Amino acid sequence: MRIVRFTTGDEPSYGVIQGEPGSEWIAQVSGDPLYTPVAGTGKRVELDEVRLLAPVIPRSKIIGIGRNYAAHAAELGNEVPERPLMFLVPNTAVVGPDDPVIIPPMTQEVSYEGELAVIIGRMCKDVPKDKVDEVIFGYTCANDVTARDLQKADKQWARAKGFDTFCPLGPWIETDLDYTDTRIVTRLDGQVVQDGSTNLMIHPIPELIAYASAAFTLLPGDVILTGTPAGVGPVDHGQRVEVEIEGIGTLANPFLRREA
Repeated sequence: MRIVRFTTGDEPSYGVIQGEPGSEWIAQVSGDPLYTPVAGTGKRVELDEVRLLAPVIPRSKIIGIGRNYAAHAAELGNEVPERPLMFLVPNTAVVGPDDPVIIPPMTQEVSYEGELAVIIGRMCKDVPKDKVDEVIFGYTCANDVTARDLQKADKQWARAKGFDTFCPLGPWIETDLDYTDTRIVTRLDGQVVQDGSTNLMIHPIPELIAYASAAFTLLPGDVILTGTPAGVGPVDHGQRVEVEIEGIGTLANPFLRREA
């Protein structure tokens, strides 16, 4: 099931994508599917007549995982971490499909990072690895945008990854995905710059959820960014980044620089 959050100019609504590729439409549902059973309202909305929004705005937290692909760690001159390397991103960083990523004036080196994002579906703590599928609501595409120069200068990642608009999510939530071997492709202005698979993760998704839930109580709508494959690079004003994940779809965002 593909769950979408959208607007036609009024209050945001949720729906389920229906139809065949190229002729898809939205069956509107009542309430928030994270908290209420999916129930149709009987209203049909054409996909090309709505504005897609970030499919989830975490009420609690976004947990990022750094250096979870060996080739990516190597390309930045870093060692592979023995345990998952976690950081937190504020929910104010989230934007949706086609929303601009705003580059602030204090950074001159911004990078794209295409990633698979996991959305938690219920409150949980100390989740065993063999039970993680019970707490996953679904999956979406993410771009873990990073101010690389500030990351190096600050010696920690809160500011570099936490600017407003630095965490695009979308285009929707796919509730059924084989995350063990899923292709992730990132394009910069139409050119492929990242092409990897989740089977190259150092710490796979069950380990990430078990590890994170040992530290934090996970709440419905929490998002875990699972790391980026090799091929990260700079992006600047006027460029466009697309993150395509097999079995989900494509998240695309323009980048605009804000002058001081």
